[in-house]
Amino acid sequence: EVQLVESGGGLVQAGENLRLSCAASGFSFDGYVIGWFRQAPGKEREGIAWISGNDGSSDYAESVRGRFTISSDDAERMVYLHMSNVDPEDSATYICAASSYGFRGLEEDTYNYWGQGTQVTVSS
Repeated sequence: EVQLVESGGGLVQAGENLRLSCAASGFSFDGYVIGWFRQAPGKEREGIAWISGNDGSSDYAESVRGRFTISSDDAERMVYLHMSNVDPEDSATYICAASSYGFRGLEEDTYNYWGQGTQVTVSS
């Protein structure tokens, strides 16, 4: 059974750094794409970063490019989202997702496994 469990969220101040973790189980990263999404209250879910389990390639949404970094530890089956210089606009529930189809991107329909999310609140 594929499971994704996020952790690392919390309350931080603007300008600080935070690392989110996604513990994956039930599948090998080979052939999968792992993504991070976020959803703020009253807003649509937004894809922000993905990483390929095949070659480690990655990409980001413009809203986080240059501030967030996605990485993975294949041996530990962990995917991380390193958030730097956070802003109150980054406050949201952050959700890890996996795509067994291997499509590289942030289209939600291509992701077939989802975690429950971890809450990040950034105070000004």
